[in-house]
Amino acid sequence: MCLSAFSLFLGAIELDIAKLIAGDWEQVRILVISRIPRLLAILCTGVGMSVAGLIMQKLCMNKFVSPTTGATIQSAQFGIALSMIFFPTMGLGVRTFFAFALAVIGTLLFVFFVQKIKVKDTVLVPLIGIMFGNIIGGVTNFLSFQWEINQQLSTYFSGSFALIIKGNYELVYLVLPLVILVFIYANHFNIVGMGQDFSKNLGVNYSLILIMGLSIAAVITASVIVVVGQISYIGLIVPNIVSMFKGDKIRGTLVDTGLFGALFVLVCDMIARTIIAPYEIPIELVAGIIGSIIFIIMLYYKLTHGKRGKKGVKAGE
Repeated sequence: MCLSAFSLFLGAIELDIAKLIAGDWEQVRILVISRIPRLLAILCTGVGMSVAGLIMQKLCMNKFVSPTTGATIQSAQFGIALSMIFFPTMGLGVRTFFAFALAVIGTLLFVFFVQKIKVKDTVLVPLIGIMFGNIIGGVTNFLSFQWEINQQLSTYFSGSFALIIKGNYELVYLVLPLVILVFIYANHFNIVGMGQDFSKNLGVNYSLILIMGLSIAAVITASVIVVVGQISYIGLIVPNIVSMFKGDKIRGTLVDTGLFGALFVLVCDMIARTIIAPYEIPIELVAGIIGSIIFIIMLYYKLTHGKRGKKGVKAGE
């Protein structure tokens, strides 16, 4: 709460509490049109991306799967590129529809591919997702240069809240009903996360719930991409950190995951605004650096821990 209030007064244009209380119109206008919408977008982005990662990790039974490592972000960007190519005069609605549709399709293709090849090493799954996402990203870049839309598309490749003002960020509110839907179906997602046979024994439609959960995660991610742009690693590191203290059940960790995700994005945004003030750098740069470091640590721990576990099993035999 304190950080949220403090963030309202960060920016190139200084806000003065005394002037706000006195009713200075220019100060109030900046607060209402720019700072409050930015704060709300930050909080919704943090909650949405972290919850999307939580769902994907649970349904895929892999702690390293997320919108970043599951090709969801790249698929949404590909959808935006297609909308710019085939419907250049259409508004935000068509762009959003393409982002939603391609994000869902790309995520489902990734999960389908992983399930078919039956990867045993959990570390290989996100690496496959990163390669799959790079292929989609390469096609997107090719099309953007071919159709000369790379400048327009660059906004969606580097997440930033600098352009968030009243009237152009409200789509991110879609995160809130989707998070509520996740909470309602939390037990179903937990069951599906235990495997197809387990779901069948409990009378849960495995395929339907799997598609539903992945679609929710993809739509959340796409709504953030359309409004803010790409912000990596939130859905990867936040659920993992929370699960270390709260366990793996979605309903038990959903609130903590959302709050910690919002806090993480808020802190990254504050760093982005102050590190070279009065200018600011894209939040994607800050989140990417921090997230990459944590991701490498997670991979290293998994690899070393896994090897020790195997040695222990062999010694026991």
